[in-house]
Amino acid sequence: MSSFQRSLCGFLVMLIVMSGTEAKLRRQPRRTSMVYQTIYVDTSSKGNFTTIQSAIDSIPSNNNNWICIFVKAGIYREAVKIPYDKPFIFLKGEGKWKTYVVLDNHGSIATSATFTSDADNIIVKSMTFTNSYNHPPGSAGNPIRTAVAAKISGDKSSFYRCGFLGLQDTLWDVQGRHYFKLCSIQGAVDFIFGSGQSIYERCTISVIASALNGLAGFITAQSRTSPNETNGFVFKDCNIVGNGQTFLGRAWRDYARVIFYNTTMSNIVVSEGWSPWVVPSGREYQLTFAEYKCRGVGANTAGRVKWANRLNVDELTQLTSMTFIDDEGWMNKQVFNMMD
Repeated sequence: MSSFQRSLCGFLVMLIVMSGTEAKLRRQPRRTSMVYQTIYVDTSSKGNFTTIQSAIDSIPSNNNNWICIFVKAGIYREAVKIPYDKPFIFLKGEGKWKTYVVLDNHGSIATSATFTSDADNIIVKSMTFTNSYNHPPGSAGNPIRTAVAAKISGDKSSFYRCGFLGLQDTLWDVQGRHYFKLCSIQGAVDFIFGSGQSIYERCTISVIASALNGLAGFITAQSRTSPNETNGFVFKDCNIVGNGQTFLGRAWRDYARVIFYNTTMSNIVVSEGWSPWVVPSGREYQLTFAEYKCRGVGANTAGRVKWANRLNVDELTQLTSMTFIDDEGWMNKQVFNMMD
């Protein structure tokens, strides 16, 4: 065989190999963009609806396809509720400090919320929910009362770049698995509370305890009721800022569980850090209140209550991993091509 023939054979072999490789590549499944219906809300009547609630009401019960409700910038003075039978809603504003939902209500954690989400599989992005009864503090001259900005009780719910503004009981993280990222949460008394199984990542926790006339506030009031319950609040890479003085949390139920991990704490955090509140003396060991790898003046644990910070390495790893809220991949399904 001549050198030319050998070269030609080699070239033909290379083409065959390349052709086979390309065929294999073509047979690989492609990740295509998720297609979903979008309806628009605009106070100026340029969208499909002028209120957020009317857009939600238009979605059929037991919907099982993602629907995006895009809310244009503005202030929407209404109570907004996603009922339990309307899952797969993607509620999206134009910006955390551009799209506001505001309501002045108080008195009951069950009925005072500006925003209520009872359905599973909900995504909310780039908007702020405010209960203006005590916010900004002193603006209306009202006595301090329960005034919920958001009540979240559905499972598999995630919030990105959202704001929750109030004074007492701002965010009721009722139950279910929830993820909050790059959110701003403001208040003074028990302003993140409930039995949710939730991770708060890279969130700003803004304390306005100077409104309490010298009393210290409480960031969390978690309500885990037994050692067998899986719920708890985990704060990762967060930032605690504000004014006045505050505890990191107090126990609303006997087995409350709150972790602050890799969080920056300003000097507003009191040295004790935690309060047992409703838990009788001698039973504080049932509580899981812990801080790890935190920094800032307020992160000095020298003066902390002796029964705090008892987690071992395995417990800490399990609680701070994303599998704490998602061991089945529901978040990946939600964020794929939705979080642009």
